[in-house]
Amino acid sequence: MACDGYVKTLAYDDASETDSAIYSDSADSDEMDCPDKPSMSCRCNMDEGIKLEWRHSSSMKHVVNIIIALERMKHIKTKSSEFGEEEVLNIIMDSVIEERHMERVAVTTPSYTKIDQTVQCNVCDQFKKTVVQSSGSPRLLAVTLHDGNTRFKVDFSLSLYVSTSASPNASQPVCLGISQTNLYLACTQPDDSSPHLVLQEISETLKTIKAGDQYDNLLFFRKETGVANNTFESVKYPGWFISTAYEDFEQVEMSQMSQGRLTNFTLEKKQLIQD
Repeated sequence: MACDGYVKTLAYDDASETDSAIYSDSADSDEMDCPDKPSMSCRCNMDEGIKLEWRHSSSMKHVVNIIIALERMKHIKTKSSEFGEEEVLNIIMDSVIEERHMERVAVTTPSYTKIDQTVQCNVCDQFKKTVVQSSGSPRLLAVTLHDGNTRFKVDFSLSLYVSTSASPNASQPVCLGISQTNLYLACTQPDDSSPHLVLQEISETLKTIKAGDQYDNLLFFRKETGVANNTFESVKYPGWFISTAYEDFEQVEMSQMSQGRLTNFTLEKKQLIQD
Protein backbone atom coordinates (compact mmCIF):
# COMPACT_ATOMS: atom_id res chain seq x y z
CA MET A 1 0.00 0.00 0.00
CA ALA A 2 1.09 3.58 -0.44
CA CYS A 3 1.71 5.94 2.46
CA ASP A 4 3.02 9.44 2.94
CA GLY A 5 6.63 9.41 3.96
CA TYR A 6 10.13 10.29 3.02
CA VAL A 7 13.46 8.52 3.05
CA LYS A 8 15.70 10.46 5.37
CA THR A 9 19.43 10.05 5.78
CA LEU A 10 21.27 11.04 8.96
CA ALA A 11 25.06 11.00 9.13
CA TYR A 12 27.85 12.37 11.22
CA ASP A 13 31.55 12.86 10.84
CA ASP A 14 33.40 10.83 13.46
CA ALA A 15 36.42 13.12 13.29
CA SER A 16 34.41 16.33 13.82
CA GLU A 17 35.32 18.47 16.85
CA THR A 18 31.76 19.68 17.26
CA ASP A 19 28.78 17.93 18.84
CA SER A 20 26.47 18.57 15.91
CA ALA A 21 24.61 15.94 13.96
CA ILE A 22 23.91 16.38 10.25
CA TYR A 23 20.68 15.31 8.68
CA SER A 24 19.26 16.01 5.26
CA ASP A 25 16.29 15.08 3.12
CA SER A 26 17.11 12.82 0.25
CA ALA A 27 16.77 14.87 -2.86
CA ASP A 28 15.82 11.87 -5.00
CA SER A 29 13.07 10.45 -2.80
CA ASP A 30 9.46 10.38 -3.86
CA GLU A 31 6.35 8.81 -2.43
CA MET A 32 7.14 5.17 -1.71
CA ASP A 33 5.27 1.97 -1.17
CA CYS A 34 5.67 0.73 2.38
CA PRO A 35 4.19 -1.99 4.56
CA ASP A 36 1.30 -1.32 6.93
CA LYS A 37 3.58 -0.92 9.92
CA PRO A 38 6.24 1.82 9.97
CA SER A 39 9.68 0.34 9.35
CA MET A 40 13.27 1.40 9.58
CA SER A 41 16.38 -0.01 7.96
CA CYS A 42 20.00 0.80 8.50
CA ARG A 43 23.55 -0.15 7.74
CA CYS A 44 26.20 1.18 10.06
CA ASN A 45 29.89 1.41 9.41
CA MET A 46 31.84 3.42 11.97
CA ASP A 47 34.58 4.09 9.39
CA GLU A 48 32.24 5.54 6.81
CA GLY A 49 29.31 6.94 8.78
CA ILE A 50 25.82 5.93 9.78
CA LYS A 51 22.85 5.83 7.47
CA LEU A 52 19.32 5.42 8.82
CA GLU A 53 16.23 5.21 6.65
CA TRP A 54 12.64 5.13 7.87
CA ARG A 55 9.43 5.26 5.91
CA HIS A 56 6.90 7.12 8.02
CA SER A 57 6.26 10.72 9.02
CA SER A 58 8.39 11.90 11.95
CA SER A 59 7.80 14.60 14.50
CA MET A 60 10.48 16.98 15.64
CA LYS A 61 10.73 14.98 18.88
CA HIS A 62 11.61 11.84 16.90
CA VAL A 63 14.27 13.70 14.93
CA VAL A 64 15.81 15.05 18.15
CA ASN A 65 15.91 11.54 19.64
CA ILE A 66 17.75 10.22 16.57
CA ILE A 67 20.25 13.07 16.66
CA ILE A 68 20.97 12.44 20.35
CA ALA A 69 21.49 8.75 19.61
CA LEU A 70 23.95 9.60 16.83
CA GLU A 71 25.88 11.90 19.16
CA ARG A 72 26.21 9.05 21.65
CA MET A 73 27.50 6.72 18.95
CA LYS A 74 30.62 8.88 18.61
CA HIS A 75 31.83 7.52 21.95
CA ILE A 76 30.91 3.85 21.44
CA LYS A 77 33.71 1.31 21.35
CA THR A 78 32.93 -1.79 19.31
CA LYS A 79 34.95 -4.82 18.27
CA SER A 80 33.90 -4.33 14.67
CA SER A 81 33.55 -1.15 12.67
CA GLU A 82 30.16 -2.38 11.48
CA PHE A 83 27.08 -3.06 13.55
CA GLY A 84 23.53 -3.77 12.58
CA GLU A 85 19.99 -2.66 13.08
CA GLU A 86 19.52 -4.23 16.51
CA GLU A 87 22.44 -2.34 18.03
CA VAL A 88 21.22 0.93 16.55
CA LEU A 89 17.71 0.40 17.93
CA ASN A 90 19.11 -0.30 21.40
CA ILE A 91 21.07 2.96 21.34
CA ILE A 92 18.03 4.90 20.14
CA MET A 93 15.83 3.45 22.88
CA ASP A 94 18.41 4.45 25.49
CA SER A 95 18.33 8.01 24.15
CA VAL A 96 14.60 8.56 24.11
CA ILE A 97 13.51 11.82 25.68
CA GLU A 98 10.80 11.07 28.20
CA GLU A 99 7.80 13.36 28.51
CA ARG A 100 7.01 14.50 32.03
CA HIS A 101 3.62 15.90 32.88
CA MET A 102 3.65 18.53 35.63
CA GLU A 103 0.53 18.58 37.76
CA ARG A 104 -0.67 21.83 39.24
CA VAL A 105 -0.70 21.60 43.03
CA ALA A 106 -3.28 23.73 44.76
CA VAL A 107 -1.76 25.89 47.50
CA THR A 108 -4.11 26.40 50.41
CA THR A 109 -4.13 29.86 51.97
CA PRO A 110 -3.92 29.58 55.77
CA SER A 111 -7.18 30.55 57.43
CA TYR A 112 -7.79 31.27 61.12
CA THR A 113 -11.23 30.89 62.72
CA LYS A 114 -12.19 32.40 66.06
CA ILE A 115 -13.45 30.00 68.72
CA ASP A 116 -16.15 30.92 71.23
CA GLN A 117 -13.79 31.77 74.07
CA THR A 118 -12.11 35.03 75.06
CA VAL A 119 -9.66 35.45 77.94
CA GLN A 120 -9.83 38.71 79.90
CA CYS A 121 -6.37 39.46 81.31
CA ASN A 122 -3.62 41.92 82.19
CA VAL A 123 -0.15 41.57 80.68
CA CYS A 124 3.19 41.93 82.50
CA ASP A 125 6.69 41.39 81.16
CA GLN A 126 9.26 39.16 82.86
CA PHE A 127 10.47 42.07 85.03
CA LYS A 128 6.93 42.59 86.34
CA LYS A 129 6.38 45.77 84.36
CA THR A 130 2.71 46.13 83.43
CA VAL A 131 1.47 47.12 79.99
CA VAL A 132 -0.47 50.40 80.24
CA GLN A 133 -1.90 52.78 77.67
CA SER A 134 -0.18 56.11 77.29
CA SER A 135 -2.40 59.03 78.20
CA GLY A 136 -3.43 61.07 75.18
CA SER A 137 -1.68 58.86 72.59
CA PRO A 138 -2.36 55.48 70.96
CA ARG A 139 0.72 53.86 72.45
CA LEU A 140 1.37 51.11 74.97
CA LEU A 141 4.06 51.49 77.61
CA ALA A 142 5.64 49.04 80.05
CA VAL A 143 5.63 50.52 83.56
CA THR A 144 6.37 49.25 87.06
CA LEU A 145 3.16 49.97 88.98
CA HIS A 146 3.22 50.43 92.74
CA ASP A 147 0.37 49.78 95.16
CA GLY A 148 -2.63 51.93 94.43
CA ASN A 149 -1.82 52.39 90.74
CA THR A 150 -3.26 49.11 89.47
CA ARG A 151 -6.16 51.03 87.93
CA PHE A 152 -3.80 52.00 85.11
CA LYS A 153 -3.45 48.40 83.96
CA VAL A 154 -4.84 47.73 80.51
CA ASP A 155 -7.47 45.01 80.40
CA PHE A 156 -6.91 42.86 77.32
CA SER A 157 -9.34 40.57 75.51
CA LEU A 158 -7.32 37.62 74.24
CA SER A 159 -9.31 36.07 71.36
CA LEU A 160 -8.37 32.47 70.52
CA TYR A 161 -8.22 31.13 66.96
CA VAL A 162 -7.73 27.74 65.32
CA SER A 163 -6.36 26.87 61.89
CA THR A 164 -6.80 23.68 59.88
CA SER A 165 -3.44 24.32 58.20
CA ALA A 166 -1.52 24.41 61.50
CA SER A 167 0.47 21.42 62.72
CA PRO A 168 -0.70 19.68 65.95
CA ASN A 169 2.14 21.20 68.00
CA ALA A 170 1.84 24.70 66.55
CA SER A 171 1.49 27.78 68.75
CA GLN A 172 -1.94 29.20 69.55
CA PRO A 173 -3.08 31.96 67.13
CA VAL A 174 -4.57 34.90 69.05
CA CYS A 175 -5.69 38.50 68.68
CA LEU A 176 -5.03 41.00 71.46
CA GLY A 177 -7.66 43.70 71.82
CA ILE A 178 -8.18 46.29 74.54
CA SER A 179 -11.38 45.45 76.40
CA GLN A 180 -14.41 47.70 75.93
CA THR A 181 -12.82 49.32 72.85
CA ASN A 182 -12.32 48.60 69.15
CA LEU A 183 -8.52 48.82 69.48
CA TYR A 184 -6.33 45.83 68.62
CA LEU A 185 -2.59 45.29 68.72
CA ALA A 186 -1.31 45.14 65.15
CA CYS A 187 2.11 44.49 63.64
CA THR A 188 2.68 46.77 60.65
CA GLN A 189 5.62 47.47 58.38
CA PRO A 190 5.75 50.85 56.64
CA ASP A 191 7.90 51.15 53.54
CA ASP A 192 11.64 50.71 54.10
CA SER A 193 11.36 50.14 57.85
CA SER A 194 11.18 47.30 60.36
CA PRO A 195 7.84 45.97 61.65
CA HIS A 196 6.48 47.85 64.66
CA LEU A 197 3.50 47.64 67.00
CA VAL A 198 0.49 49.93 66.72
CA LEU A 199 -3.05 50.13 68.06
CA GLN A 200 -5.48 49.68 65.19
CA GLU A 201 -9.19 50.42 65.36
CA ILE A 202 -11.30 47.58 63.98
CA SER A 203 -15.07 47.57 63.57
CA GLU A 204 -15.34 44.01 62.19
CA THR A 205 -16.13 40.92 64.28
CA LEU A 206 -13.01 39.09 62.98
CA LYS A 207 -14.64 35.66 62.96
CA THR A 208 -12.28 34.49 60.21
CA ILE A 209 -8.90 35.90 59.21
CA LYS A 210 -7.04 34.67 56.13
CA ALA A 211 -3.34 35.06 55.44
CA GLY A 212 -2.86 37.96 53.07
CA ASP A 213 -6.05 39.84 53.89
CA GLN A 214 -6.20 43.26 55.56
CA TYR A 215 -6.49 41.86 59.09
CA ASP A 216 -3.71 39.25 59.16
CA ASN A 217 -1.42 41.74 60.92
CA LEU A 218 -3.65 41.40 64.02
CA LEU A 219 -2.71 37.75 64.52
CA PHE A 220 0.04 36.56 66.85
CA PHE A 221 1.28 33.09 67.69
CA ARG A 222 1.12 32.71 71.47
CA LYS A 223 3.63 30.17 72.77
CA GLU A 224 4.15 29.14 76.38
CA THR A 225 7.85 29.21 77.23
CA GLY A 226 7.75 28.03 80.83
CA VAL A 227 5.38 27.72 83.75
CA ALA A 228 3.77 31.12 83.16
CA ASN A 229 5.76 32.84 80.40
CA ASN A 230 4.35 33.54 76.96
CA THR A 231 5.77 34.94 73.73
CA PHE A 232 3.71 36.63 71.02
CA GLU A 233 5.15 36.27 67.51
CA SER A 234 3.63 38.07 64.55
CA VAL A 235 1.90 35.69 62.13
CA LYS A 236 2.43 38.04 59.20
CA TYR A 237 6.08 38.81 60.04
CA PRO A 238 7.69 35.62 61.41
CA GLY A 239 10.58 36.19 63.79
CA TRP A 240 9.19 39.46 65.15
CA PHE A 241 7.86 39.42 68.73
CA ILE A 242 5.99 41.81 71.00
CA SER A 243 8.66 43.11 73.38
CA THR A 244 9.49 45.64 76.09
CA ALA A 245 12.64 47.49 77.05
CA TYR A 246 14.48 47.00 80.35
CA GLU A 247 13.70 50.57 81.42
CA ASP A 248 10.35 51.88 82.67
CA PHE A 249 8.02 54.00 80.56
CA GLU A 250 9.40 52.71 77.25
CA GLN A 251 7.08 51.86 74.39
CA VAL A 252 5.95 48.29 73.78
CA GLU A 253 7.30 47.37 70.35
CA MET A 254 8.13 44.58 67.92
CA SER A 255 11.64 43.15 67.93
CA GLN A 256 13.66 40.12 67.01
CA MET A 257 15.17 37.85 69.63
CA SER A 258 18.69 38.99 68.71
CA GLN A 259 17.90 42.61 69.63
CA GLY A 260 17.98 41.82 73.36
CA ARG A 261 14.59 43.18 74.39
CA LEU A 262 12.21 41.39 76.76
CA THR A 263 9.84 39.07 74.92
CA ASN A 264 8.40 36.93 77.74
CA PHE A 265 5.07 37.95 79.24
CA THR A 266 2.85 36.78 82.07
CA LEU A 267 -0.92 36.78 81.66
CA GLU A 268 -2.85 37.74 84.78
CA LYS A 269 -6.11 36.05 83.90
CA LYS A 270 -9.25 37.68 85.23
CA GLN A 271 -11.95 35.60 83.59
CA LEU A 272 -12.85 33.36 80.67
CA ILE A 273 -15.78 34.57 78.59
CA GLN A 274 -17.88 32.32 76.38
CA ASP A 275 -18.81 34.34 73.30
